[in-house]
Amino acid sequence: MKQLLLDIAPPAQPTLANFVPGRNTELLQTVSNILVGREDERFVYLWGGLGCGRSHLLRGVAGACARNKLNTAFFACDENTHFVDGSEADCVIVDDVDRLDAEAQIGMFNLYNHIRDEGRAFLLVSGPAAPAQLKLREDLVTRLGWGLVYQVHELTDEEKMEAMKSHAISRGLDLSQEVCEYLLRHERRDLPSLMATLDALDSYSLANQRKVTVPLVRELLQAAS
Repeated sequence: MKQLLLDIAPPAQPTLANFVPGRNTELLQTVSNILVGREDERFVYLWGGLGCGRSHLLRGVAGACARNKLNTAFFACDENTHFVDGSEADCVIVDDVDRLDAEAQIGMFNLYNHIRDEGRAFLLVSGPAAPAQLKLREDLVTRLGWGLVYQVHELTDEEKMEAMKSHAISRGLDLSQEVCEYLLRHERRDLPSLMATLDALDSYSLANQRKVTVPLVRELLQAAS
């Protein structure tokens, strides 16, 4: 039981439904419209810093495409990434495009042109900065800026606390403002980690028949460290 409680595992698979939009409401709506054919744009580039949620959003789109029986190609870029022409894919998703080496950048450039000329697939790309600030081939940078470009804004502390309280309510958990603030000060601040900690706290409080308070949170985190 102790191992079960202290093993703070990642939460459920990222989806569009569990993506907390914050200031990204327009972005989420646009992507959702593209997936159901209400938006003609087929090229979208997302950028933002670590923890902003862009990878969550990309994986959520991939899951939505799979549920809609769309042929999806997902690339989590690293030094070993290589591209094919993508002719069979309805949706091509490229995360962390800035990690591509010189050869893969050529492949990405050719893939973009193929999708544009073929006129069917949806291309969703992400990186840590706006296209013009990427240290990539100039012709690739130009193409990444041709479609829609959105910054993915990280949630504010207030938005994170609102999301935590909403998650707690869904589990029947009474979560105080004091506990939320403590978690933001002492735990990893990205939302998936915070949600996973809440799930562990819920189980821990039930097992010990104790209310979720700062002392209980401290006890769990110290035991898990």
